[in-house]
Amino acid sequence: MVAPAGFAASDSPVLDRVIDFKVLKVGMSGNQPPMNTNSRSGQPIGYDVDLARALAGAMGARLEIVTMPFGELLGALDADKVDMVMSGMAITPERTRNHTFVGPYMMSGKSILTKSSVLAQAASADDFNRSELKLAALAGSTSETFIQSAAPEATLVAVKDYDAAIQMVIDGEIDGLVADMPICVLSVLRYPNAGLATLKSPLSIEPFGIAVSKKDAQFANLVDNYLDTYGKMGVLAKLRKKWFEDKSWIAALP
Repeated sequence: MVAPAGFAASDSPVLDRVIDFKVLKVGMSGNQPPMNTNSRSGQPIGYDVDLARALAGAMGARLEIVTMPFGELLGALDADKVDMVMSGMAITPERTRNHTFVGPYMMSGKSILTKSSVLAQAASADDFNRSELKLAALAGSTSETFIQSAAPEATLVAVKDYDAAIQMVIDGEIDGLVADMPICVLSVLRYPNAGLATLKSPLSIEPFGIAVSKKDAQFANLVDNYLDTYGKMGVLAKLRKKWFEDKSWIAALP
């Protein structure tokens, strides 16, 4: 990504703010492990957290993580409450109409967390497009859109955070939670005695990106350059191994 020629500092409100105040404000849900969550001690941890910390360090800024429900993150970006959003957010044409996305920095896909052995064997969304099913999804997420378009016959239950939805699956209040594959796999590992299951392969492929304001091409260019460098240096590969292959960090969860 290259900023248009002739851009001056005054055309870079976000970059100016980061430079002047030496603070990088990153919006996250704080409830999407292994992308981002809080440890037992209340400290933010996860892939997104480590990557945000690296970006802040490269900018010579202090990282400030601003947590809020997933569905409010892009609104906070529009209101300049955060400088970027990094929260396992899929890059979609609809979101790109109003926001600039840098990346992707990793790929994911949709799966379903369930206690039903039948749903856990689903080969496509058609297998759970049934009127008797209740399926939860994070409000404002692509999982919510996925259910609306791929399983319109099912009853959609929009939730603000994953913990509540996972408990609803465990308690049998809903038939399943549609979410990104890492969330589903982690939940099965985290609650080994709850009878949870998920798909072996995702139902879709989704690229995760960093959302930044369309008002600041220079800032987007800077983030893009850092992200490209981290990819070439193997930093992103190391983060993926740490959070998706080495499960030792799960012990730090509440």
